[in-house]
Amino acid sequence: MIFVDDRRIDFASFPDGTSSIRIAPKLDFTFFAMGKSAYFIRWMYDNDAECMQLWYLVKHLKSAGNPLLYLEMPYIPNARMDRVKNRDEVFTLKWFAEFINSLGFESVKVLDPHSNVAMALIDRAETMDVKHYIDYAIQWMVSQGLNPLLCYPDEGAAKRYSELLPMEYVFCIKHRDWRTGKIERLELTEPEKVNGRNILIVDDICSRGGTFTHTATALKEAGAEEVMLYVTHCENTILKGTVLTDGLISRVFTTDSILRVDHEKISICR
Repeated sequence: MIFVDDRRIDFASFPDGTSSIRIAPKLDFTFFAMGKSAYFIRWMYDNDAECMQLWYLVKHLKSAGNPLLYLEMPYIPNARMDRVKNRDEVFTLKWFAEFINSLGFESVKVLDPHSNVAMALIDRAETMDVKHYIDYAIQWMVSQGLNPLLCYPDEGAAKRYSELLPMEYVFCIKHRDWRTGKIERLELTEPEKVNGRNILIVDDICSRGGTFTHTATALKEAGAEEVMLYVTHCENTILKGTVLTDGLISRVFTTDSILRVDHEKISICR
């Protein structure tokens, strides 16, 4: 989904599949910067086809008066592919960043980037405040009398969030089969802290949720009471995993950056 100044742009298609785009000209420029009119574009990523739509849209806007353009892109596509190990792999993040840079945005605001490589590759990238969203989940639990102990599912998440969230926490150490990527076992640090506590697992992204199933299992085995999960970016594929059905995690908190499905156990942080 792409919005311009909070107006959603409808992208239709001709019979041959090519894009048909209509956007009314901006008649009342309410924002000016450096003597120029400006547009704020918000891209809530759904699929790669939107890259072409964004290209058409930006070129159209720049053709009429060359305004300043600001992009808000909470989820960074291709952020997982932030390095290549084999010659047959395509460094998609690098080429995606070049595409965004070619459009010449004054700034590109992102939320909780999965990789520091993405921030280095995208020109004028800025991070939005993710603490606001995590605090929503924490305060929801507190309001229910479930004062949480934080749990990070790996050392990377612990490093990313522990300074941001000055709260007591435990974390896990994952042991993977590096040929398959599967988690073979998960080691919970300081399990004695967990017994009888309510837990909020915190991380940046969830696909099917296998990591969080392993984490919740370890927490329950250590005596945890309620276990809940916060992830900034929750893919629709969460429905294909067991996170929402196995009874280990009672609620999932996330943003609307890429989630487009509803579920009774998922709460959108505002």
